[in-house]
Amino acid sequence: MIARRALLLTLGAAGAMPIAAAFAESVQDARSGPDPRLRAILEEAVQDADSFVDRFDAEVWLTDMSGRLVRQVPDAAERFRILKAVHREATRRQLDPQLVLAVIDVESAFDRYAISSASALGLMQVMPFWVAELGYDDKNMLFDVDFNVLLGCTILKYYLDMERNDIMKALARYNGSVGKTWYGSRVLKRLRTRWFRT
Repeated sequence: MIARRALLLTLGAAGAMPIAAAFAESVQDARSGPDPRLRAILEEAVQDADSFVDRFDAEVWLTDMSGRLVRQVPDAAERFRILKAVHREATRRQLDPQLVLAVIDVESAFDRYAISSASALGLMQVMPFWVAELGYDDKNMLFDVDFNVLLGCTILKYYLDMERNDIMKALARYNGSVGKTWYGSRVLKRLRTRWFRT
C-alpha cells in the first residue's frame, strides 16, 4: 500500500506540467547522445537561477532526510547541500524529491565524484557530452552538486514527459536500459524502503 501510494504521488507530481509536447522516436536513452529538444530545455534550466513553502516545512524535510543520509554522507554541510539541491531542482521540475533521492542512491550512492563504466559522472550520473552541448569546457562541472542535480532532474523530467509519466519506461531511458525493468524496479524499491515519507 505504501509503495503504491508513493508511486501515485510520484506520478501525480511528475505529470502536472509537461516540458515538451512531442518527442522524436529516434531518441533512445540518456547514453545515446544529445537530443536537440533536451538540449534546449537544459540550456534554459542552467540559465534559471526557494523551494520550501516555509521554514517549518524546510526543517522537517531536511531533518528527516538528513537522518536517512547520514551514513552515506557523514559531513553535515555536504549532506545539506545535496538535500537542498535535490529539493530545489525536483520541486522546480515538479518531481518528487524523494524519487530523485532514490535515483541518486541507486546511481551513485551519493558519491558526488562517482564515475560509471559508461563514463557518466556525479551524483545523478549525467553523461559528460552534455557539458560541451551546453557550451562549457570542463566535464568536471558534473562533480558540482548543484549543476549535476539541476541537469539530472531536468533529464529525468524530460523522460517522464516523453513516456507520458510511465515511471518504469522513463527510468529505463534515464539509465540507458530501454525495454528493461530492472533499473526502475531498483529505484522504486529504494524509494519505498528508504526515502518514502508517510
